[in-house]
Amino acid sequence: MRKAIREDKQLVIDILVSAFLPLEGENSINFVVKQDHHRKKRTAVLMGYLFERAFMFGEIFISSNNKACILFNYPNQIQSNFKTILLDVKLATQCIGLSRVFKILKRERLTNKHYPKENHLRPIIFGVIEAYKGTGTGGRLLLEVKRHFENLKLPV
Repeated sequence: MRKAIREDKQLVIDILVSAFLPLEGENSINFVVKQDHHRKKRTAVLMGYLFERAFMFGEIFISSNNKACILFNYPNQIQSNFKTILLDVKLATQCIGLSRVFKILKRERLTNKHYPKENHLRPIIFGVIEAYKGTGTGGRLLLEVKRHFENLKLPV
């Protein structure tokens, strides 16, 4: 396992798109991504958004074989700034669709009510390249991440 660097952005996007694009049923990703003929491109925009937010306000870990990743945020570190506003606008216009923004914001408000109010570590998204699902790649990454955070006294 290694911690992602800025140059890993496309790798992380590729892993997450590969993991979630085949899932066509109801899930959080498909709720956010506008479902049209640009679905793959819109999914990549969402994954890029998640990378940027985790890179600014959390940590990103990649498996040693570069086939799985997990993104975390430290919610107490999240703050709005010009860059986050631009990211939000890009997400709304290139992924969600302006007509669906309020629906997504409503769901986000509802889910945020269930997170701890105290300082905590929040897993954002975890994915394994489709061809590597079932090989133990994801499980090994999760075990390594668990060991990495063992001494951290924050709830997950």
